[in-house]
Amino acid sequence: MSSRAAVIVLAAGKGSRFLGAEHKLEQSLGASTVLGTTLGHAISSRLQVVVVTTEALADVARRSVAARDVIVLPEVDAPGQTALGMGYSISAGVNARPDASGWLVLPGDMPMVQPATLQAVARELAHHAVAYAQYKGRRGHPVGFSAELYSELATLSGDEGARRLIARYPAFGLEVDDPGVLVDVDTLADLASVRQAASAAAEAAAR
Repeated sequence: MSSRAAVIVLAAGKGSRFLGAEHKLEQSLGASTVLGTTLGHAISSRLQVVVVTTEALADVARRSVAARDVIVLPEVDAPGQTALGMGYSISAGVNARPDASGWLVLPGDMPMVQPATLQAVARELAHHAVAYAQYKGRRGHPVGFSAELYSELATLSGDEGARRLIARYPAFGLEVDDPGVLVDVDTLADLASVRQAASAAAEAAAR
């Protein structure tokens, strides 16, 4: 078994609430994109990184990670193809890294989650079957699952995701000083807010 947990970045959703001309994950964010920024933080955590996406976004993912780390699912609206759901995406990521010491599920539209947060949640998987990041008591992402749950994660399907596992096993909420665990990009207003926050962070870092 690998000594490192794997971050499974979910990037296969349609993003139907986002009304921009391009998919929300392709939107520019600083010198990168929303997905690229999320992946950059995941890579900086030095954990394993797997991206589960569709052909439409595969090239965006490959700008940040090696092609072998990009799992391409069928388009959800392809002829004769029913929606595979978040559960299927999670299982695809887990099956791609079956020897990891655990798996952290991170939506691709959460570019403000910091590398230290990913590392901290991964460490908790040595003590808890399920662990998640929270900020000021509010539950956020990533959600981590220990290796003991492999057989259940590997067979997930549909839109249920991992909610039934979270309900079945005691979940540990790790308080982190990272408001990004609550921030996703669902709308144009969300994108504007994230761009402003990212710009402010970049300016602060440059001082």
